[in-house]
Amino acid sequence: MKFHNPFKNMNKFEWYLWTFSIAVLIITFIAGGQRNPVIIAATLIGITGLIFIAKGDIWGQVCTIIFAILYSIVSISYMYYGEFITYAFMTLPMAVVSFISWIRNPHEDTKEVKVGHMTPRKILLIIAGTIVATIVFYFVLAHFNTNNIGFSTISIATSFVAMSLTAFRSPYYAIAYCANDIVLIILWTLATFADPQYLPMIISFSIFLIQDIYGFISWQKMKRRQHGSTGRK
Repeated sequence: MKFHNPFKNMNKFEWYLWTFSIAVLIITFIAGGQRNPVIIAATLIGITGLIFIAKGDIWGQVCTIIFAILYSIVSISYMYYGEFITYAFMTLPMAVVSFISWIRNPHEDTKEVKVGHMTPRKILLIIAGTIVATIVFYFVLAHFNTNNIGFSTISIATSFVAMSLTAFRSPYYAIAYCANDIVLIILWTLATFADPQYLPMIISFSIFLIQDIYGFISWQKMKRRQHGSTGRK
């Protein structure tokens, strides 16, 4: 898979979705007096990355790696140790794994990744990994007296499933991310009650939810297109 300008491959709807998302966030930043450059950069890069991931574009994983780093910084500033630990020690390394998986599995001579196939073995690996990660991280979060530990623990489980499915190049990654988006909307809503500067994070993950829904639709189309071209079903 060769590196390229990912914006050139966006269709009209994706341009509309990306432009709308960016505009909403900028308006939110201005209205809320948001001046934290890390929060602004994290949300804009995250939203852009989701558009690329929805297209099966390797640049989506590059954006995910950058987003994980910036989001970790934002999370620890509010003492959301659950989110910090999740993104710094789980999402970031798994994003690197996904990057390697994607770059090694291009679909023929296109700029999109080859859609993967889930097997019983992969499903069992995800279930086992999710159970282990959730239990381990729960005790870590409890040790640090993490705010809203219940939702933070759920966030870990949904994040692990989503990242695993992404690494396996499954269209169902988007469904898992939708669940994670909902959890994060709740988490940042609670944070905003204490400090209004975190309002953009609520808006951000609400937009992430919309984009992940589109991502699932897009990957289903990509799957049919690829299987149609290869004769696989």
